[in-house]
Amino acid sequence: MNTEKPRRRQRYHGKNPRHFSEKYKEHAPERYAEDVARVLERGRTPAGTHRPIMVREVMEVLAPQPGEVAVDCTLGYGGHAAVMLQAIQPGGRLIGIDVDPIELPKTEARLRALGFSPYTFTVHRTNYAGLARLLPEPVDIVLADLGVSSMQMDNPARGFTYKVDGPLDLRMNPQRGQPATALLASLNESALATLLLEHADEPAADRMARAILRVPISTTTQLTAVIRGSGGDDDSVRRVFQALRIAVNNEFGALDEFLRNLPLCLKAGGRVAILTFHSGEDRRVKKWFRSGERDGTYSEIAHEVVRPSAEELRANPRSRSAKLRWARAANSR
Repeated sequence: MNTEKPRRRQRYHGKNPRHFSEKYKEHAPERYAEDVARVLERGRTPAGTHRPIMVREVMEVLAPQPGEVAVDCTLGYGGHAAVMLQAIQPGGRLIGIDVDPIELPKTEARLRALGFSPYTFTVHRTNYAGLARLLPEPVDIVLADLGVSSMQMDNPARGFTYKVDGPLDLRMNPQRGQPATALLASLNESALATLLLEHADEPAADRMARAILRVPISTTTQLTAVIRGSGGDDDSVRRVFQALRIAVNNEFGALDEFLRNLPLCLKAGGRVAILTFHSGEDRRVKKWFRSGERDGTYSEIAHEVVRPSAEELRANPRSRSAKLRWARAANSR
């Protein structure tokens, strides 16, 4: 006779779970579909998941066709990839790239469960900056979504969010490079102020840099308290975290290398779409696309950015800063 009592779920304070680890229903959407649906209806993203941004607009500009070969340079949760894989069947192939060793295996398993075989869908854990070295030949479609995934933002252990206490890490790949704490320890006030200005357009860069380097900082909430204590608001906090994340992951360097070699990766008439989330990224994409149009590398480019619809902004507030730019490779080069 089994006398063991049933295991009770984890208890938490208040009516609803607040911490990432307590949101057991959101972490198991297959078991709690109705609860997850209510989270989505409130315009929130369930913990540990990600809502792909501007899927309809991305598919319109990329126009994937059966039999084509596509690359998703920032696989993330796999939302764009799942739609693309359906569109390029039968006979199409998608190459998925991501640097995150924590989330990539989960996404691969998720897409395999949808029926996509290793022939149809292959995965590479690497930085999209090296796309030209990875591809054996040019492809029809390239997609890059440069935003931080919600899975990374929501998990306090990754150090991307200032709303919950966690280690000040900010690495996309926590197995390589140095965390933000080590970066701060290596900078003087002038260098940090320059970083805050160039990577996030922080208007009070000098004051913020002085305050941040005045005391030891090892956690996200410590950094947040220092920023607010020096006169900063939520926007200041977001800008500082953004600037440090970009520096820790060398995001601008990776983007410049990717854009420089992108024409080598596209077939004649191939299409590329890039989602950016702040001005530093968008300026770079616009510059390279316009330069490519002038020299004949691209036959068409987006002269105006495409933004999320009002409907999407209501349903997913995290999409508010997204900008979509696209280009089409010349038919002959």
